[in-house]
Amino acid sequence: MEDLYSELNSLLPQTSREPLPLPDQLDEAANYIKKLQVNVEKKRERKRRLLATEAFDKLNPTGSSSSIDLSMPRRLPRIEIQETGPILHISLVTNLEHKFMFHEIIRVLTEELGAEITHAGYSILDDAIFHTLDCKVEDCDSGATSRISESLKKLVNSVN
Repeated sequence: MEDLYSELNSLLPQTSREPLPLPDQLDEAANYIKKLQVNVEKKRERKRRLLATEAFDKLNPTGSSSSIDLSMPRRLPRIEIQETGPILHISLVTNLEHKFMFHEIIRVLTEELGAEITHAGYSILDDAIFHTLDCKVEDCDSGATSRISESLKKLVNSVN
């Protein structure tokens, strides 16, 4: 047991050179673990915000990311679709009021257009939900992906 306490103490940052009594070592270890947990949570939150900002920048035609105002409901939902042959890369930003939009887009793509979803993900920042979606459209002729893009844009813009 003594070896375990010693090993635990060796993992802690050394603030003083004097050996601490065992209860103090345990308190210090517990406090250090709590501090690490808070730091991890802060880093996760920062990562989430950075990913959300990156997704918003893709949809922001001005490209200015210095002042993102997600509180403007008239800007949401927004959609951007990039076509790469039969592959569609879709970025959708909605708010909690329009959270159904992502499911409706997936329904239209799969049921009505026969597309295969290859990737789907989301991130939440305040009241905004950033969705990303990649899909492959089978049997597409020239211009089919353009028609699909236009129908999805009409769907999203119909709620604005």
